[in-house]
Amino acid sequence: MSDFEALGQRLADFARARDWERFHNPRNLAAALSVEAAELLEVFQWMTDAEADAVMDAPDRAAAVRDECADVLIYLVRLAGVLGVDLMAEANAKVDRNEERFPPG
Repeated sequence: MSDFEALGQRLADFARARDWERFHNPRNLAAALSVEAAELLEVFQWMTDAEADAVMDAPDRAAAVRDECADVLIYLVRLAGVLGVDLMAEANAKVDRNEERFPPG
């Protein structure tokens, strides 16, 4: 079992134990993913490039980045699980297509 599959199972178990599966439909999960991605972006709002590059040097901002990255991943893995998408296979296939579209040099 891959790390994504194990996390997906843990998230499905978590939702089931709380009777949240009824809320975890593709539309709701995609909306939640979008909100969490926006919250990650909010950490960087109004920063200069130099400030953004150094964001992990500030403990409070680093904690916010880690939390929001985790939230984005959680909702993406949950959405993929509900839809039956193999994230690793699809990500690798996408990189393969991008390597064809954008050759080096």
